Amino acid sequence: MRARSAAGRPCVLGLATGSTPVGVYRELVRLHREEGLSFQNVETFNLDEYWPMAPESIHSYHRFMREHLFDLVDLDPARTHIPPGELAADQLADGCTAYESAIRAAGGIDVQLLGVGKTGHIGFNEPGSSADSRTRVVTLDTITRRDAAADFFGEQNVPRQAITMGVATILEAREICLLATGEYKSGIIQRTVEGDIDHEVAATFLQRHPNVTVYCDSAAAADLTRVATPWLVDEVEWAAALELRAVVWLSQRVGKAILKLTERDYAAHHLGSLLSRHGTAGAVNGFAFNALGQRIRGRSKLPRDQKVICFSPHPDDDVISAGGVLHKLHLNGNHIVVGYMTSGNIAVFDHDVLRYIEVLERLAADAHLTQRRLDTLTVRVREFLAAKHAGDVDSPEVQDLKRIIREAEAVSGIETLGLQREDARFLDLPFYRTGTVKKDPVGPADVAIVCALLAAERPDLLLVAGDLSDPHGTHRLCKDAIDLALAEAYPGGVGRPEVWLYRGAWQEWPITEATWLVPLAQEELRLKIQAIFKHQSQKDSAPFPGQDEREFWQRVEARNKDTAALLDRLGLAEYFAMEAYVVA
Repeated sequence: MRARSAAGRPCVLGLATGSTPVGVYRELVRLHREEGLSFQNVETFNLDEYWPMAPESIHSYHRFMREHLFDLVDLDPARTHIPPGELAADQLADGCTAYESAIRAAGGIDVQLLGVGKTGHIGFNEPGSSADSRTRVVTLDTITRRDAAADFFGEQNVPRQAITMGVATILEAREICLLATGEYKSGIIQRTVEGDIDHEVAATFLQRHPNVTVYCDSAAAADLTRVATPWLVDEVEWAAALELRAVVWLSQRVGKAILKLTERDYAAHHLGSLLSRHGTAGAVNGFAFNALGQRIRGRSKLPRDQKVICFSPHPDDDVISAGGVLHKLHLNGNHIVVGYMTSGNIAVFDHDVLRYIEVLERLAADAHLTQRRLDTLTVRVREFLAAKHAGDVDSPEVQDLKRIIREAEAVSGIETLGLQREDARFLDLPFYRTGTVKKDPVGPADVAIVCALLAAERPDLLLVAGDLSDPHGTHRLCKDAIDLALAEAYPGGVGRPEVWLYRGAWQEWPITEATWLVPLAQEELRLKIQAIFKHQSQKDSAPFPGQDEREFWQRVEARNKDTAALLDRLGLAEYFAMEAYVVA
């Protein structure tokens, strides 16, 4: 933008929507406000738009771009272009042709920003898209619609079609930047970068472009060969963490327990340098076996008589991810407080509200409640929900009811683990109180609330959600608030409590990354699942299931059992189930 402006030439940007590029837009807005970056010389073309979709809809990409960029900088609205989702069916072909013509008239796209979908789609170029495709109407893949369900408050509300730039249109950009973040993008990034070009994975066509850069965080890059198994592509500088990863990988690759690996196994799998470093296979095997064994922490090795705060981003993350260790810490005599950071009210179905309203009305009918005030509340709630459309922000009364439902479930959950209702702290951080999936940035008010809890409890240990891949970013924002509060409450880190990171509902920490591995007996896992069952509003079909269709308790059972089973296959002690934690 600056170079084109200095040369007196316009800059044409191709823009993407979704959660991935939001950070880029935030930085562009900062550069505009703080460093004078001007958009007066910029023309923009967006990749896609749902169809049919009115520009003013809460779900439209027109609105998304205005909220995140267009209305926050000095960009001429007449020079912004988004595929016309409001057109009638008989106007679509001409509208798509006109969009292509507008791109050519602007001189083509200088820099195209891309995200990538779970199916490998760029724009909405779903599996089967041709390399010669242009701007057109497409039918959305089932996986794409499911991934968008959180933004539309249910998959049934996601449009079945969209207008998108074609693969050929995208590849004509002079430079392309593909962004990907989070663990659930790691597989498709590996396929995009290292796989063969395939019509079923549109992102692989980017390999034909002479000027593409893929920007990943470490989680999204995790499956790339150079990251996952760097010893297969180049010489490596061995360190203890990498050595452990290599031995565990080899053990799984050849199907042998760690202590049964031979020199031939190491030599045949590009690990001769690791063998040379330790001298013998026995020495390498012993190092890895002992390193894993030292991470196992049963109840006798867990803290006792300490003050513990478990920060739970949503009202069920505590029992889903840390239910086992919370129970053990309770049995060890620790004083435990659970800080529920957000209300989680947008993740409650309307029919759950109506169910509780029915209970209240029946109580009133039996003279257990005052009828007059209840009638006023129930009538307003029923009228609002009857008139509500998908994506509408709930009324304050409905938001409060949904908050109360989740708070009651949270109390019931920790009581199942042995804690008391007084151990629950409902922080209700302001950044979450938008009533929509889109949240406000974390601000001083959020940090102050966390600081106040730290000051009141003076904890020795914190349990914090370290999984940053939840579908709508709340875990990431909550961790930001905690990190800022710790920096403020403990200047220079003096007196700072120990922090254990747990993972959210989607994955477990790999055993090679975990600091502590906490075994769970069969009855302990059953108790943890019973605590999860207390969250009835999230049972059977949660409003925001993420990338996994299973219920939360099913994911928990599988991941905790799988972690223990992996250690068993590696030749360590056999346990029924296991939770993993990383000390930050």
